[in-house]
Amino acid sequence: MRFTVICITFLASLLAAEAAVAQTAQFRLLKLDNSKVQWVMPASKDGVVTLTYSTVVDAESAPEAFNCQRITAPDAMLARSGIGYDAWRAEVRAAFDLWQAVTRITFVEVPRGASANIKIGAQVDPVGRAFTNVAYNAQAAREPKPITQSLICLNPKMPWKIGFDGNLSVYDIRYTIAHEIGHAIGLDHPTSSGVMMGFRYDEHFRELQAGDVAGIQMLYGAPPPAGNASEAPKTISLSGSSSPP
Repeated sequence: MRFTVICITFLASLLAAEAAVAQTAQFRLLKLDNSKVQWVMPASKDGVVTLTYSTVVDAESAPEAFNCQRITAPDAMLARSGIGYDAWRAEVRAAFDLWQAVTRITFVEVPRGASANIKIGAQVDPVGRAFTNVAYNAQAAREPKPITQSLICLNPKMPWKIGFDGNLSVYDIRYTIAHEIGHAIGLDHPTSSGVMMGFRYDEHFRELQAGDVAGIQMLYGAPPPAGNASEAPKTISLSGSSSPP
């Protein structure tokens, strides 16, 4: 009996250790050239960082980028999938809101054509499904090295949809954009599945999972207590923009 008890105790300890490893594997911080990167921006009194985002309106080039070297407006891509621009904009906003709800980042949409921290559009040279390019200041003296801009680009040759219908060959826009936002703000693919940042697309959930939340809070902290959150607008106007959002 004593031997059995020892075995059971050992097994319980082993399972607990495996569970701890599995939980750790639920997120991985992004490293570029072996350096940790994240947004390092002026914060509000509550420590909330504000990042802007926009949808691309004209073709743009970033020849130094590893991904998204040429990006353009998603309108033709959306039209091929029967998705209107207003619906796209709402899904993109919902994707940013998932991350905003769990950490100290406020995402503000700026008009199309305006400069933004995160730009979203369609690939000019279609490949894969979706990619994010994260540019950062490699000359910074300390880690994490500050991210300077992120580009999110979707393949316009692929069909897209809003919502889950069980067809895994057509990706949901909100899920895809939320995953790419995770890269844009400093998360990599974890070693396990079952989270938004997992490498494999599935339709089991449309919300961030515990590993996603743990990873982003390691970078930026938990959101301010209720009632203390900064009341930043979700859309702002900038002079000189070519068109409204």
